[in-house]
Amino acid sequence: MFDKILIANRGEIACRVIKTARKMGIKTVAVYSDADKHALHVEMADEAVHIGPPQANQSYIVIDKIMGAIAQSGAQAVHPGYGFLSENPKFAMALEAAGVAFIGPPVKAIEAMGDKITSKKIAQEAGVSTVPGYMGLIEDAEEAVKISQQVGYPVMIKASAGGGGKGMRIAWNDTEAREGFQSSKNEAASSFGDDRIFIEKFVTQPRHIEIQVLCDAHGNGIYLNERECSIQRRNQKVVEEAPSPFLDKATRKAMGEQAVALAKAVGYASAGTVEFIVDGQRNFYFLEMNTRLQVEHPVTELITGVDLVEQMIRVANGEPLSITQDDVKINGWAIENRLYAEDPYRGFLPSIGRLTRYRPPAEGPLGDGIVRNDTGVFEGGEISMYYDPMIAKLCTWAPTREQAIEVMRNALDSFEVEGIGHNLPFVAAVMDHPKFMSGDMTTAFIAEEYPDGFQGVTLGGEQLRRVAAACAAMNRVAEIRRTRVSGRLDNHERRVGSDWAVALQGQSFDVTIAADHDGSTVRFADGEALRVEGDWTPGDSLARMVVDGDPLVLKVDKITQGFRIRTRGADLKVHVRTPRQAQLAALMPEKLPPDTSKLLLCPMPGLIVKINVAEGDAVQEGQPLCTVEAMKMENILRAERSGTVSKINAAAGDSLAVDDVIMEFE
Repeated sequence: MFDKILIANRGEIACRVIKTARKMGIKTVAVYSDADKHALHVEMADEAVHIGPPQANQSYIVIDKIMGAIAQSGAQAVHPGYGFLSENPKFAMALEAAGVAFIGPPVKAIEAMGDKITSKKIAQEAGVSTVPGYMGLIEDAEEAVKISQQVGYPVMIKASAGGGGKGMRIAWNDTEAREGFQSSKNEAASSFGDDRIFIEKFVTQPRHIEIQVLCDAHGNGIYLNERECSIQRRNQKVVEEAPSPFLDKATRKAMGEQAVALAKAVGYASAGTVEFIVDGQRNFYFLEMNTRLQVEHPVTELITGVDLVEQMIRVANGEPLSITQDDVKINGWAIENRLYAEDPYRGFLPSIGRLTRYRPPAEGPLGDGIVRNDTGVFEGGEISMYYDPMIAKLCTWAPTREQAIEVMRNALDSFEVEGIGHNLPFVAAVMDHPKFMSGDMTTAFIAEEYPDGFQGVTLGGEQLRRVAAACAAMNRVAEIRRTRVSGRLDNHERRVGSDWAVALQGQSFDVTIAADHDGSTVRFADGEALRVEGDWTPGDSLARMVVDGDPLVLKVDKITQGFRIRTRGADLKVHVRTPRQAQLAALMPEKLPPDTSKLLLCPMPGLIVKINVAEGDAVQEGQPLCTVEAMKMENILRAERSGTVSKINAAAGDSLAVDDVIMEFE
């Protein structure tokens, strides 16, 4: 077995590989850019080697710099993680030439399957059903439009060397095909150093289901069941689960056997994933094969008990698989939510900055299940604009899907993240969405269910009362603390009244609190009474309460006359007032937000790539105004209505913060 391996990656996947290497008694070497000098993966590894500036194309994807780090450290093998150089055959060849083991598949398999155009041709030759499209290289935008018309809209414009949603656009007409081709080409060149583009038919109402395969160099190959990855935005997965709530045993077996046959056809050896589109009749179509470890591999590990990173290392060491297809079972259900540094209230645009608070739920048992959190950040660390915005992958396991969802809800409510915009409220909302709960979702889920973007969660009546009761009880505790701090010497509890008005989410509840040694009974004006128990004390940012026997986890911040509460995706201002205070508050005028209708504000921290208009230009609704790049993604900002540009405050090459004014209109 190897004594030392180098991880040619960063962030949570580098930390993930280090954990397994430690378990196996293998020393690890991290590589890092200037931006990652204090990163968690650098701290966790036994050694670390600096490889250059923050930009990935000057550090993490420069083969010579990785090879230099290998030589300097004496590592015997390299795990590439995912992204960066993980599917680069030149890197695998460079390792082979240096006598260093690649913890991944053979070069020929990478070349055959890692390139989406080549892989589709091989799949077609092998008799695998594939999605219609044009597999040849496309020279320019006009050719892209012509091919799109021939294939038939809508089409998917994809980078041949792409992955993780980078270099991918859906086009519904000629204009979108023309713009999408150029943006995909630019992103592909920036992210992968390869700007080749191909086009395929975009299948409407599809489910994205993938098969995990594992092969060795001795001709053995197995599949470790499937993952459902249909909930995506910008073609990037957000929620994954294993198994799929849609597949039956026959379809699972057919997809698995086909995936293994395809892997064996190219001499595959390592962990890999074969992705399929599955329609409503469970017909499946090959999309691509990812010749690497997938981001969502933890859910497969949770239901099978197989450590995929360990298996990859053992295969790279020349060992045969120690498990057969008959050994692979489905034990329970697992769900993964990807926590991104993206603001769901701003169309999921990237957010960067310092994590002023980062407190994930404890890993291990929770309720009826288990919590796992794969992460690469820490409290006080910085989310950089140079890399993918993923912060963590929160996973839960339980015996049933319903239990796994409930464990996930409580874990999300317990996850504290401050300092940046993030998608925790959104994934919490998904966990409560009827379509997700029923398993009835497609890759169009987010577009269909949130057509106007994510506006937050409105709690139902029962849940709203639970929150109101909890806040009333918490306010009583805070008021007792306040009277003690004031220096009064008589009975503090007697001085705290029992009648309160709780206002939240546009509603107000008059309640009466009867407290005892174990908790409080909160009685509403209509006679309903809720029992509230918990050990929250003023100043705690997390309240773990029990309301009528059911757990309720609240993130808590103090505001005047109440609390800011976040739970189940909702962000609430909860005011708890005396009856007289409530009467006076009702007379106060509401503060109106400033008028920004004549301004184009930068929606994210980023770099201005292009300004499309000039001062004095008349613009029409939907017209491109400028392009902003952040976290390797290009975002075209368009006019929301017709108007005339009166002033431009930024130029190409400028770095802007959120809400900086890019241009003004008459």
